[in-house]
Formats: sequence, structure tokens, C-alpha cells
Amino acid sequence: MSIDRIVMAWAGAVVLVSLLLAQVHSGYWLWLTALVGANLLQAAFTGFCPLAIVLKKMGFKAGAAFFYSGH
Repeated sequence: MSIDRIVMAWAGAVVLVSLLLAQVHSGYWLWLTALVGANLLQAAFTGFCPLAIVLKKMGFKAGAAFFYSGH
């Protein structure tokens, strides 16, 4: 699995877990969802992602997450 796919899977899992925790425990867990969203947004513009840096150092390969057959 490539770094970009791991990052997307991790972000999705954290969002889902924080939503579950907000329902079961406390609405304050929605701040974690907001934090993940803000990090994804800034990473889209800056290319900086702390998790991607850690995964690269661990030896995971970079890759293209999206493929399309456009013109």
C-alpha cells in the first residue's frame, strides 16, 4: 500500500472514530474531526503531511492514489 492511500485510510478512520466517540461520549470529539479536516485541507495546498513523512521514513513507497482515464 502506498503512502497516499495509507494517509487517506488513516484520516478516514480517525474521522469515523471521532464521530462515533462524539455520539457515545462527548461532542468535544468533533474537534478531532475538525483537526483532521484542517490538516487535509492544508496538505492539499502545501504538500506537508506529518504522517506521510513518518511513513516515508518507515520505508513505505510513494504512489499515486487516483487514476482516471481522461482525455
